[in-house]
Amino acid sequence: MPAPRTRLTPRTRLTPRSRPSPRSRPVAVLALVSALAALGLGPAAGPAAAATVPVGAGSYSDTRPAGTSGPTTNTGAPVTPKVTAAAQGKPVPTNDWWSSLAFQRYGDNPYSTPMYGHPLTYQATAGGLDIGYPTSAAVVGDGRQYEYAHKRDLTLGLTGLNSPDTKADAWSDWTVTPYWSDGARTLRTTIGHGMPFVYAKGTGGDARITTATAPTVFADQGNVLGITVAGHHYALFSPTGTDWNVSGSTITAGLGGKDYFSVAVLPSTDALATYRKYAYSFVTGSTVNWSYDAGTVRATYSLTTEAKEGAERGSLQALYRHQWLHTTDPLTPYTYVSPRGTMKVRESASFTTTQKAAATLPGLPGGAGVDTARLRGYLNEVANSSDPFSGAVDTYWTGKALGKLAQLVPLADQIGEGAIRDKLLGLMKGRLQDWFTAGGASEFSYDQAWKTLTGYPASYGSDTELNDHHFHYGYYVYAAAIVAQYDPAWAADSAWGSMVKTLVRDTANPSRTDGAYPFLRGFDVYAGHSWASGHQGFAAGNNQESSSESTNLSAALVLWGSATGDTALRDLGTYLLTTEGEAIAQYWFDADQQVFPAGFQHDTAGMVWGSGAAYSTWWTANPEEIHGINVLPVTGGSLHLGGHKDAVRRNIAELERENGGPAVEWRDILWEFQSFADPAAAKAKWDAGHAGYTPEAGESKAHTYHWLTTLDTLGAPDASVTGSLPTSAVFTKGTTRTYVAHNHGSTARTVTFSDGKSLSVPARSTATGNGTGGGTDPDPEPEPGTGNTFQLRTGGTLTTATGATAGSDTVLSAQGGNHDGTPNRPVVYEVKGVNGTLKAGGSTAFRLQLDAGTSVGLGQQARISYDLTGDGTFERTETYHYFATDPVTGWEEYAQSRGLKSATGTLGNLNGGTVRLEVWSAIGNGDARVQTGTDRSVVVIPYD
Repeated sequence: MPAPRTRLTPRTRLTPRSRPSPRSRPVAVLALVSALAALGLGPAAGPAAAATVPVGAGSYSDTRPAGTSGPTTNTGAPVTPKVTAAAQGKPVPTNDWWSSLAFQRYGDNPYSTPMYGHPLTYQATAGGLDIGYPTSAAVVGDGRQYEYAHKRDLTLGLTGLNSPDTKADAWSDWTVTPYWSDGARTLRTTIGHGMPFVYAKGTGGDARITTATAPTVFADQGNVLGITVAGHHYALFSPTGTDWNVSGSTITAGLGGKDYFSVAVLPSTDALATYRKYAYSFVTGSTVNWSYDAGTVRATYSLTTEAKEGAERGSLQALYRHQWLHTTDPLTPYTYVSPRGTMKVRESASFTTTQKAAATLPGLPGGAGVDTARLRGYLNEVANSSDPFSGAVDTYWTGKALGKLAQLVPLADQIGEGAIRDKLLGLMKGRLQDWFTAGGASEFSYDQAWKTLTGYPASYGSDTELNDHHFHYGYYVYAAAIVAQYDPAWAADSAWGSMVKTLVRDTANPSRTDGAYPFLRGFDVYAGHSWASGHQGFAAGNNQESSSESTNLSAALVLWGSATGDTALRDLGTYLLTTEGEAIAQYWFDADQQVFPAGFQHDTAGMVWGSGAAYSTWWTANPEEIHGINVLPVTGGSLHLGGHKDAVRRNIAELERENGGPAVEWRDILWEFQSFADPAAAKAKWDAGHAGYTPEAGESKAHTYHWLTTLDTLGAPDASVTGSLPTSAVFTKGTTRTYVAHNHGSTARTVTFSDGKSLSVPARSTATGNGTGGGTDPDPEPEPGTGNTFQLRTGGTLTTATGATAGSDTVLSAQGGNHDGTPNRPVVYEVKGVNGTLKAGGSTAFRLQLDAGTSVGLGQQARISYDLTGDGTFERTETYHYFATDPVTGWEEYAQSRGLKSATGTLGNLNGGTVRLEVWSAIGNGDARVQTGTDRSVVVIPYD
């Protein structure tokens, strides 16, 4: 396996979670075993006799096949979970941000590698817990990677502590408790995502804080000490009646007969009083609860606490960008730096996010410009292939082949090709049943120590490192869901459905009390996405490359749950897909251009790490695969990628710059990606280049042709409108919306959409149409209308009139200056004499069409002001974060969802008032344009 091309840090140990070149074929079993042996990952023989565990019509083994390995150290030695006696036998959530505490991948490190909780970073050592707060991004590898690498500011421990190892003592949804003991002293700390505190319990010694450099004391209140280390502010809290003593870089406090103390990183020194309030409210656990209802996903993130002193049970939590963008809960002014952009602090033990649900379809609808004869020919090429599985023997490549076939089944059904459909289903059933039956050339084996199910032949460390189970098994669940759609009896628990559910339990178990598998294994509910490495044994933390193969599992859960009537599993899949879809947009594609640091010279990341992100893959530096690896497989569960069309356009533009032209190798994947924003342009590329290319290993010409042709006809996915069923979606071309829904149920149903339209869907069918009825979107983007919706007109006016001719105004250059937040040579639009009653809880909305042509580095900004009485004094002014336009000719949409940068004053009723819009260039050296005269550039004020 090739070593990773990404530079992590000089200390990084490289046992890659790698993939082969996409053009290579899966290796045979003997070759795989030989390769593992050559890497020092040779066979660890299991017991001589294996027991078969029956599951419905299928089975798995309780022992690995002869000559294969389970989890090992880097030298090939078998390894078991590194946990305390209190945690023995509990399923360990491998593939987490802290997994190196429990999985000792490197035999000479019995503590941990760096763990990125954000805002704090951690590393366990013999003397306790190293703590850091990296606030400056290092951009390395010729601008191809950025990292906020862990750097110790201080060590939290006990006097005299010298532990031989660190173990995981307890864990919850996003917190963990490391444990140290040297026989005379014990230390437990609780750490977690979004936690500015480290809570410690120790016996046998005094509390000890050792700083990396001599600290500066800014506050000394006896048992509360404020210090600054390396420019970062920390507060130390010991029990009431005790005192911190500073001696050089060592700070100690006797615990006065108690066993607790805590440390917090402060956003500023003046936050000490607020943080002191929660210093003794110790976090004991964390839980996320989710729900799906009629197109909306809600999730509540809660901490459980115990009061060590007083009665305070609240807490402080730092929210990631993908969270605070979708909460209406009050936030404090405090913020932190992180590799995921700004984190904002909530003063409470819980918060709730609300999002429009991501759409999932079994396939795009039929009858939309597709030539039936042509599609039939493409389908036959696959169905009649001498080997539809292309020689696949291991879990990953078999999964890829199953996914390819699964995408074609609905297409064959659409054009009435029942024989092709059934042949494809037969191929899928046969291969799934082979894997779902123990004792053959391929099988699943349960590991009692690690509480995991591993498929053999394994690949890319899915056995020895517990990597990628969600990537591999997502294809199996997806294929099984398509089979279940057409053959419910096959999916019954008494048949093959129980084996599918077993794979789900391994990868995305919704139960916290299942003794056989951990809760959600690789999905990090607070980070909002999954992790790929089972051991997290890197200096850069954990990583995930192919985020799209992670969402493939989530979409599979939606389809399997829908096909089998398991609404709880369907709703879990919808929560996972919706949450990770937003995390992908922000952290892989930097959709709002608020996450990647300035020195990182790319618009996309191939890999996200705990410490940052990299423009790379594990196996190649080819731009096509860097851009494509977070797109494939393209399915009806990929529609969320159409939610940020400007990011798609920037992504494609960068690909072609880096590639020296359009895609050549993975052209089908990248055509399909472009279709999420610009279907016509993608279809034109197919028309020009479909004759002479080889499909990507999980793709086919049948699927790509159908996909591109259908979206060219229907338009791109429209994520602003959701249906009352997870298996529904909306597409928009020009001003025409097309509504699509699939009903897996046995009776007809009506699906309603958030814009008031509805669609009648027969049983076990897909329906497509323009919708009937009409109404009000409960959470609308600005829509054309009268009353409170104003279009822009050249000449500087805002008007409720419609039907004008499209035009544009020039937004003058910033002339190389930085005018972020301050209007500079703005184009101004205004309406006077406005009367209106303020809507309770209402807020301003807008959408502006902008185009910077081919200019690079430009950003336009908007300010909306309200003069409530028309006397010339603006009582309310709202300035929004600027919108970074791409260097591709064509309109892009700037909306209030960019976020409010600042606001002054308050809104009230309008009595002959004035509303003013100012648009200017915040940064850049070129002029831009703002569209006028259309219902695509509007301001919507929150008034009746």
